[in-house]
Amino acid sequence: MEGQFFTILFIGAILFLLDMYLENGFRAAFKKRGFVAGRLFRQIYIAFSLVLILGTIASIYLKIPVGVRAGFLLVFFVLIIVKVTFLPFVLIDDIRRLIIRFKKQKVVPVSPNEPQKNKIPRSEFLMKAGLITGVVPLAAIGVGIASGAYDYRVRYQTLNLPNLPKAFDGMTIGQISDIHAGSFYNKKAVLGGVEMLLGQKPDVIFFTGDLVNRRTDEVYGYQDIFSKVKAPLGVFSTLGNHDYGDYYTWPSAAAKQKNLADIITTHKNLGWDLLLNENRRLKVNGEEIGILGCENWGELTRFPKYGRMEPTIKNTDDLPVKLLLSHDPSHWQAQIIPKYPQIDVMFAGHTHGMQFGVRTEHFQWSPVEYIYKEWAGLYQQGTQQLYVNVGYGFLGFPGRVGILPEITIFTLRSAALPNKA
Repeated sequence: MEGQFFTILFIGAILFLLDMYLENGFRAAFKKRGFVAGRLFRQIYIAFSLVLILGTIASIYLKIPVGVRAGFLLVFFVLIIVKVTFLPFVLIDDIRRLIIRFKKQKVVPVSPNEPQKNKIPRSEFLMKAGLITGVVPLAAIGVGIASGAYDYRVRYQTLNLPNLPKAFDGMTIGQISDIHAGSFYNKKAVLGGVEMLLGQKPDVIFFTGDLVNRRTDEVYGYQDIFSKVKAPLGVFSTLGNHDYGDYYTWPSAAAKQKNLADIITTHKNLGWDLLLNENRRLKVNGEEIGILGCENWGELTRFPKYGRMEPTIKNTDDLPVKLLLSHDPSHWQAQIIPKYPQIDVMFAGHTHGMQFGVRTEHFQWSPVEYIYKEWAGLYQQGTQQLYVNVGYGFLGFPGRVGILPEITIFTLRSAALPNKA
């Protein structure tokens, strides 16, 4: 514990020293502005640096509200990109200054009557060029707000299941998650994503929670769109942490309970089979697999633990394959792996990939990985698998940068799993 404390202290000190080093660069870029040269600017700069560094460290190492964590991490990583881009310009200018000093070049006096050329000083030019270059990531966020929110992408994933009955070999599953209807502002674009999902013609569809942000009525204007989400073998759904009305101040307990009843009714009206700590048997040509749905269960203290696995797995012992819908991916490491080895695959969402990061075929990164070990894509431990969908909608930040809204299409195969720890 003591070693970790000194590591944190060292990292914090390095980050603070970097900010202090870059301060002169910021001053040089705006040297003609009196406020930047004053004491108040320095005080605000130091205070902002300390708050951001301490908040970011707390977000990684301490259990604070996830919304606060997300805010600190997003701001920190956006600004760190700006700073790292700006840093070479500051270094180049300092090296230039040192070379001039070591050469001890003679200063040629200029006649007071000789006209002075109106040139921008080299230091000021370099600093402004560095800031302009560093602002590019901020521009990318602006583009993300404008286009990334509805830039739906289909991701294809094969799921190998050694015990899969032959009747299900080649069956396709579509997954969407985290619709967050209360955040939408472009109904036509939302419909386009649904049509993209239906164009894949999946045999069955899973929705893994968070239909709304706070209240059920947020989705009412979109029921006509999401009622189109249908599949030959059915649409199965479960609830996410936002669906319970826990993030809204209700006038009474009865009002909150009615909201929950309304969300359950909404799933029914959409034609989705909502699984609340229960299961269904999916039957094809006389063979069966299990579709299980557990209510929200999050390991982090802020998130509700309504999920109950015992009723969820009840009467499923004879089924050769069990597919679990559970909104929060932390449920997998906390309960599923240690206690429920009979679960073959868990389908989750929740993380959104923080709606910011990098995701390519062979590499992915987002600040959310400092909160969730499993946050996007397929994971395997022993014979059990987890897939985390980064979401159909968005929450908080009204867009996406790098982590685009996802429609996942799985193909089930009766095949051995690769050997992984």
